[in-house]
Amino acid sequence: MPGSGTCTFIDPDDYQASLDRTPLDLVLTAAQGEFTGRATSARLHHLYLFRSEEDFARIAYISLAPALVFVGFAARGSRPIIWGGVELQPGEIVLHSSAERFHQRTAGACSWGLIGLAPAQLERYSEAVVGKAVRAPSAARILRPAARNSARLLRRHAQACRLAETRPKMLAHPEVARALEQSIIHALMTCLQTTRAAGNGLARQHHRRAMIRFEEVLAEQLSQPLRMQQLCEQIGVGERTLRSCCAAFLGVSPTRYVLLRRLKQARIALREADPAAASVAEIACACGFTELGRFAGVYHSAFGETPSATLRRLPGSGASSPKFAESA
Repeated sequence: MPGSGTCTFIDPDDYQASLDRTPLDLVLTAAQGEFTGRATSARLHHLYLFRSEEDFARIAYISLAPALVFVGFAARGSRPIIWGGVELQPGEIVLHSSAERFHQRTAGACSWGLIGLAPAQLERYSEAVVGKAVRAPSAARILRPAARNSARLLRRHAQACRLAETRPKMLAHPEVARALEQSIIHALMTCLQTTRAAGNGLARQHHRRAMIRFEEVLAEQLSQPLRMQQLCEQIGVGERTLRSCCAAFLGVSPTRYVLLRRLKQARIALREADPAAASVAEIACACGFTELGRFAGVYHSAFGETPSATLRRLPGSGASSPKFAESA
């Protein structure tokens, strides 16, 4: 059933919590400042559309919903985005594998989007439009369609998202949704019948798998002491490879990324804790920090306030998840 929703956020934790079909683990990489993110979703008959506008440098670890096949891209006019360790060039799109997990990095304000549809619908529409079935690949593929084709796809996607933001009731109308969906589908299928771009080699796929394993190790052991040799052994790569992968995918060293992840974990714990029953020292220790003074310094540099101020601050109401305006 067609529907849409849009919401603006001033807190990165609220922003990432609102994304159900594109859950991401967000780590800010610039010190202090204000975060603003805007997420727009549009659900047509067979397509799921998503658009994100952000104004802060960050690293995102994204997990795509397994029920859909996704195509991702940077919006027209956006700053460069590092997508799976590769900087997307203007007009390039990414055909993702099923339930893919990947890193996405930005250096500042940017806008990006996703289009998702069921695997059966992808095969059906590709056969109807271009005469050849397209399926989700075993590994993500970066594609470079003709400029006019990619421009048309991004233009149609932007039109749908603008309607979701400004006239959601119109987008919920079945005939409007169907007409817009058909134009997006035709543009998408045309773009998918194209040659691959750079960044699809076996070495790149190996590095992507190593970075996923890196995230898995951190999820299990972030609060424990993590030495470089230990990390490399568990990931299954050498130290030089891990450092190279982190530089390409994350833009920071492995040690710096572990610190950023721990700081984020500590901030969430401080915000959720009862100040009458918890202490900064206890939370810092539970998040893997052994030197309280150093923790307080790096925390203040990252978030612009002391850990104790975060602990004392009353939880804000936050922004709610985007709500779909369902048609009757």
